[in-house]
Amino acid sequence: MKWRNQLLALFCLVAFAAFGVFYFQHWVVQKPFGIILFIGEGFTPDRLAATRIYAGGADTPLDLDSMPAVALLRNYSNDFAAPDQAAAATAMATGVTVNNRLIGIDSKGVALANLVELARRAGRATGLVTNTNITDSTAAAFYAHTADQNDKSEIARQMADIGAVDLVLGGGAADFLPESKAGNRKDERDLLLEIRRKGFDLVRSKAELEAIPGWRRPKIFGAFSPRELAYSDQIGARSEQPSLSDMVRRSIELLQYNRAGYLLIVDAGLMRKAAEQNDGEHTLAETVELDRAVAIARRYAGEKSAVFVCGDVGIGGLNLNGFPFRKDKGIAVLGLNSAGDPWLSWATGPNGGKSYGAAKLTASQQSPGSTPNAPPPQIQEPAAFYAPAALITVEDVAAFGAGPGTEALHGSMQNTAVFKLISDML
Repeated sequence: MKWRNQLLALFCLVAFAAFGVFYFQHWVVQKPFGIILFIGEGFTPDRLAATRIYAGGADTPLDLDSMPAVALLRNYSNDFAAPDQAAAATAMATGVTVNNRLIGIDSKGVALANLVELARRAGRATGLVTNTNITDSTAAAFYAHTADQNDKSEIARQMADIGAVDLVLGGGAADFLPESKAGNRKDERDLLLEIRRKGFDLVRSKAELEAIPGWRRPKIFGAFSPRELAYSDQIGARSEQPSLSDMVRRSIELLQYNRAGYLLIVDAGLMRKAAEQNDGEHTLAETVELDRAVAIARRYAGEKSAVFVCGDVGIGGLNLNGFPFRKDKGIAVLGLNSAGDPWLSWATGPNGGKSYGAAKLTASQQSPGSTPNAPPPQIQEPAAFYAPAALITVEDVAAFGAGPGTEALHGSMQNTAVFKLISDML
């Protein structure tokens, strides 16, 4: 009789344990260990097809194409139909629609809590990676609070004084150095030295980044160039500077040792720099580099991590025109086609042949003796209208997601929804 009771008790125990495991797997919300947000500056839906063709041909998918969650993000600022980089990044970082030019504050000047601050409160390690300046608007929205996006000196001071991010990698070292050390600071503060004194490992090259041991929670500040980093095809500089993919890989390797997980923000800003100058080749090449970095992140972070890829604003109105062959790729879709027509064209930018108002005056000042309404000779990527830098466009941006919790990214959503989705995962 006893063995029957014991057998029954054992059966009940096993059944209860199995139910507990089943319940935990299917009903208990499990937060992802790693959360990675990529921001592709200027990444709109029409950029996707052109990048796919440039990378490998019309029938060669990008890694982004394998991400199951897809959405369009509606983006406008509190005062304009199109946000600038500061307002767009602040919306994703804080969940609040703010005026253009503002970083991390509302129209009344009140500081807004951002994802990095919330992640630290939750015990997560935090990382920030950019291939432009650490003090640029998009990256700054995740740690700074200021009414002037162009005050790089103040933004750098906040990064150094607050020390809110465990791992920071990017360019723009000049904003942290005094003029006496070939920097931009007029207050003569050497912020890199101050950051080192606070216990951060200061790294200035790709080799130094690779040499950082990965067995402890990181406190790393990497400033690899006085300004933004070099384009991915500039081999000479790249021998010393890490690529976006390199920085993403090392960040995940270093951040993943925190038991409570991590949040990593990745700003692909060179896409914007190239687009502003009507540089189609580098615009598409840097979008390919973004895709490569996303593939690296998904491989190293694993299936238990959530990866988001979001655009911020449209820039310049780049289009790939005409009828390239299905297998055309790379330089085959640059320059002019066999009929002498440009493959790539822009709506606005420095390659414009016509200009109005202030832009026309600027064009005349920059090109004495030239005719503003006549396009310069041999322009292979013409723009419809001249502007010193390509203008921001009013259009939705693309968003992709893969990993637990990203299935909520679908349809047409406000860009502030990115903050909501990620903050719920922390």
